[in-house]
Amino acid sequence: MLAVIDLRGRLAAGEPVDYGAAVPRPELDVAAALETVRPICDDVAVHGVQALARWSQEFDGVVPADFRVASADIEAAVRGLDPDLQAAFELAISRRRAVSEAERGEHAVAVELASGAHVVQRMIPVNRVGLYVPGGLAPLASSVIMNVVPARVAGVSSIAVASPPQREFGGLPHPHIAALCGLLGVSELYAVGGAQAIAMFANGVPDLCTAVDLVTGPGNIYVVAAKRLLKGKINIDSEAGPTEIAVLADDTADPVHVAADLVSQAEHDPLAAAVLVTDSVDLANAVREQLPGLVAETKHSERITAALTGQQSGVVLVDHLDQGIEVVNAYAAEHLEIQTRDAESVAGRIRNAGAIFVGPWSPVSLGDYCAGSTHVLPTGGCARHSSGLNVKSFLKAVHVINYSQPALSEVAQHVAIFADAEDLPAHADAVRRRFSDHRSLGDD
Repeated sequence: MLAVIDLRGRLAAGEPVDYGAAVPRPELDVAAALETVRPICDDVAVHGVQALARWSQEFDGVVPADFRVASADIEAAVRGLDPDLQAAFELAISRRRAVSEAERGEHAVAVELASGAHVVQRMIPVNRVGLYVPGGLAPLASSVIMNVVPARVAGVSSIAVASPPQREFGGLPHPHIAALCGLLGVSELYAVGGAQAIAMFANGVPDLCTAVDLVTGPGNIYVVAAKRLLKGKINIDSEAGPTEIAVLADDTADPVHVAADLVSQAEHDPLAAAVLVTDSVDLANAVREQLPGLVAETKHSERITAALTGQQSGVVLVDHLDQGIEVVNAYAAEHLEIQTRDAESVAGRIRNAGAIFVGPWSPVSLGDYCAGSTHVLPTGGCARHSSGLNVKSFLKAVHVINYSQPALSEVAQHVAIFADAEDLPAHADAVRRRFSDHRSLGDD
């Protein structure tokens, strides 16, 4: 079910290996999707609610009676929660909040560079954010927690959530999504999905939704394309593509655990990537033998089979664990499991991953819900340079500069010389004119 990419022996043969290219990747043509979403976003910007209705009918097969979900409907969703599910929601919320509060850290960092020379970095929350929650193949209610909790802890004062309308729920978002909004105190919920939701957030819609400053949350390729198109008008968290799991394992790993974890993430989407990197042929064979039976037992076997047999998934055989670490660092997976001897030590050598799951008792499913970590993570190799959604995603760093006259005098000549060297004499003048005797700059 999983293709095999054999990298063994190449290093010994002196053959150069581009590990980033060797590991399987999905095809994700965001540039092509841009041309699909551009007219949708333009339509929403010009025609507002009429455009939302048009595209809601086109893509969701239902037009809500009101695109803004009524408070009564949110309250009803909370009342309708199964008690055990509500307990799971509340545990996930409390753990994500505890980690978020630790992430918040210092509100300001102050540095005194000399007597009277102060620079303070203030962390200021974004004023208004739009949080997108997918509702397609799987209505990801957990994404409400992953978006709302860190935004709240950051101090964001205005939060709006959008999720696609569901025909089976009368044009409302999935009730679990609405219920979590209620539990988290979010009253601004919109039954709007896809690119049109991102356009609504970016442009605002008169008499419905005020434009936001930042849009966060995962979505399909059209949501990603809309975020790329509208970036600049708004800021975005990332261009998250289909989910990925990589498992770095040796002969100590349990093949049932590994196979089950690969299947769990393949369940998300036919384009989901599931990659095993191992130096154990026996483990690789055992995992491949386990997969057909596990997949046959699952509800979404067709979707999972498509993901596991797609070009984005496979087993990568390596000579040894050190090479395996190089491979997973080059791949930069969204989710990386370490199932090896001394897994903590191995995890410490990982530079590139959205989130790292250490040992046999830290499966990715835990991170999706109740670990306390974020599950909104960089995909497509972006973990080489980007972080998952966290409290700091909702904060702006602003430097506050406060110099006294003597402190400026001490460095003024340096500023003037620097400005003159860049042929910006007015910059130098702006400093010199603050002192009655220009020649004395720097002598105080």
